[in-house]
Amino acid sequence: MSDSDDSNNPAEMQRTVARLHETFRSGLTRPLRWRRAQLDAMERMLRDHGVRLAEAVHEDFGKPVAETMLMEIKLVLDEIQFVRPRLSRWAARRPQPMPWLLWPARSWTVAEPKGVVLVISPWNYPVLLSLEPMVDAIAAGNCVCLKPSELSPATSRLLARLVPRYLDARAFAVVEGGAAETGALLEQPFDHIFYTGGGRVGRIVMEAAAKRLTPVTLELGGKSPVFVDGTDDLDVAARRIAWGRFVNAGQTCVAPDYVLTTPDIADDLARRIARAARFMFGDSASAPQSSSYARIISDRHYDRLMALLPHPDVPSSAAHVVCGGFGDRAQRYIAPTVLTHVSADAPVMREEIFGPILPVLEIADAASAVAFINARPKPLACYVFSRRAATRRLFERETSSGALGFDLPLGHLLSNRLPFGGVGASGMGSYHGHAGFLEFSHVKAVTAKPTFPDTLSLVYPPYTRRTRTLISTLTRLTAR
Repeated sequence: MSDSDDSNNPAEMQRTVARLHETFRSGLTRPLRWRRAQLDAMERMLRDHGVRLAEAVHEDFGKPVAETMLMEIKLVLDEIQFVRPRLSRWAARRPQPMPWLLWPARSWTVAEPKGVVLVISPWNYPVLLSLEPMVDAIAAGNCVCLKPSELSPATSRLLARLVPRYLDARAFAVVEGGAAETGALLEQPFDHIFYTGGGRVGRIVMEAAAKRLTPVTLELGGKSPVFVDGTDDLDVAARRIAWGRFVNAGQTCVAPDYVLTTPDIADDLARRIARAARFMFGDSASAPQSSSYARIISDRHYDRLMALLPHPDVPSSAAHVVCGGFGDRAQRYIAPTVLTHVSADAPVMREEIFGPILPVLEIADAASAVAFINARPKPLACYVFSRRAATRRLFERETSSGALGFDLPLGHLLSNRLPFGGVGASGMGSYHGHAGFLEFSHVKAVTAKPTFPDTLSLVYPPYTRRTRTLISTLTRLTAR
């Protein structure tokens, strides 16, 4: 389906979703052989057209082709190669013990597909966050309706052409368009909705899902903090923080959003981060021409980000610019920016930045950093650079976030073996690998007990004295 014709009108969407439900009811998607064939087809699609997809992302917002190949195409291929050989084991019956009161009896669990899944993907990683959830949904045996972001139109158009060419068109559909099309899709019946994006639209998605009691996965965001205490190698910490913050021009949901560090190293750390950013993405003069640095997705986001920078007329925005601090609206370019002496109530600290700006705040110690983080909504990720085991334990035990990284930003994003998801305001549900297979499955409990001997007759009503004595004895045994 493409927004270049009338196929995105509500009536056509209704027919498309109905067709997917009909396909699912037919049983087409259940055999493991079919699921593997679709994963094979997606792998062929990426190997045949990975560079074209990366070029489409570059056309949308200047993201380097090499970065898309590394951070999107490769990660989807990794997910396929991780999931495919494990399908038989994940989909197999899992025997479970039964209470001895029910003996002789057996029980097991089986993962069954939920049905027709709606995947609403964002613009910042338009290939990865469209196709990786699809991999997990396919592995679980579902049909999928994909809605790519209208803010990355070149990628959306290419996905709309490629997906039906490679994957079974009876089981998969791509719907292009903007907010109106997304709203129309949310009025259709789905068995699961998977949304990646901001909290405002996430609430709309959840409200629409609630009308049909549709389960949802919300991959949102938030202000992911970094704590640095000076016990680590500051050069390595600075390089990793700069990479995690400024890759994709900071438009990454789990990017370090702000740094908390002790006063004795704050200025030194900020200078090292700035130096690392200049090395990776070019200095202020050459960065607008850098082929290693993405652009901001839209004029609206550019204006929003520039408004977060220090402004002389706004006292709460007062801060020292270590590097960057300027942009070029015509190119939607904002220089990698590091700020120090930032107030906790500055504009840049009031919302998720989602761009190439990194505030560095001074904090007394690790305990104060934990208190600072816990006073705010739960983030999608939290990062700690410290060699102190006690500090690491403190953050692991006392903070809550979608993921926690020691000396490594974005690490969980790159692993198929770790669940990826948020908590609280940063989202609900998780995917990647086995977690993704389970997210798109219903794990059904199955029990079986022979009709002879009918041992349950020992506790059937009426509750005679003998029955009550037996139940009382069983209760005492259970309590022990």
